[in-house]
Amino acid sequence: MFDKRQLRGYGEHPPNPKWPNGARIALSFVVNYEEGGENTPDNGDEFSEVFLNETPGGLKKPERDMNMETQYEYGTRVGVWRILRLFAEKNFKFTCYAVGRAVELTPEPIKAMSDAGHEIASHNYRWIDYAQVTPEVERAHVHACIKAIKDACGKAPRGWYTGRVSTRSRQIVREEYEKLGLELLYDCDAYNDELPYYLYDSKGSHLVIPYTLDANDMKFCVPPGFSSPDGFFTYLKNTFDILYAEGETSPKFMNIGLHCRLVGKPGRAAALKQFLDYVSQFKDVWVCTREEMARHWMKVHPPSN
Repeated sequence: MFDKRQLRGYGEHPPNPKWPNGARIALSFVVNYEEGGENTPDNGDEFSEVFLNETPGGLKKPERDMNMETQYEYGTRVGVWRILRLFAEKNFKFTCYAVGRAVELTPEPIKAMSDAGHEIASHNYRWIDYAQVTPEVERAHVHACIKAIKDACGKAPRGWYTGRVSTRSRQIVREEYEKLGLELLYDCDAYNDELPYYLYDSKGSHLVIPYTLDANDMKFCVPPGFSSPDGFFTYLKNTFDILYAEGETSPKFMNIGLHCRLVGKPGRAAALKQFLDYVSQFKDVWVCTREEMARHWMKVHPPSN
């Protein structure tokens, strides 16, 4: 289902999502839980991780990189708990993209998220490039991730985001869910719209809820990106303001991508708090999980036969 590009989209007149209570915009916060699932010889990988850290531009090392590993460990030791406190203050719910290996190593934050009413979706079993593994490995990882999340919080994920995908990733996930008899509501391996949309094949319909790489704290770690928390807040606010204004006649949704080891740092958490405070001032805003958005979309805009 990655065979044909989706260039046309909804065109000039997108459908009205009819968000609950007449909201002009839906907000989908996503917390990526990856720490422990990244590349490291400790996981049997050939090289250590070099992506999304405080010292970008490093070279792959064929041995464990202790500086890199401890940067990642900050996310599970400290950052995730700060994020949970910030969202609890506002009673806002988020979706967690959980990497299965990270969940296996440190399941307590995932259980805490689930107990607090946040959605636990899958970020596959490893935070690696799935274009570089065999289909057999990718299929095995789907099962391993589902098991890890189910063991941690008692239920299988209903949403999926691989991230570093192969062209076969979406099809493999759908097929393995079907084999297991599990409900797969949606995946998020796309960045091409501000509304959900369906894909169709011989097996029927499949819902895609696009994600974001721009309104995302990962931009602190890639050039050109955010050099200060003020820049992050301003970008989020500008995105919200434009979509909120457009929402008077054509409502959309806004993604906000977060990482425990990045926005969990105090200086960046201040920008997240500032944005949470800002959007809390608006009454016609729907803060939702992606599962909630998927179920709403399927009800208001069911797939074609």
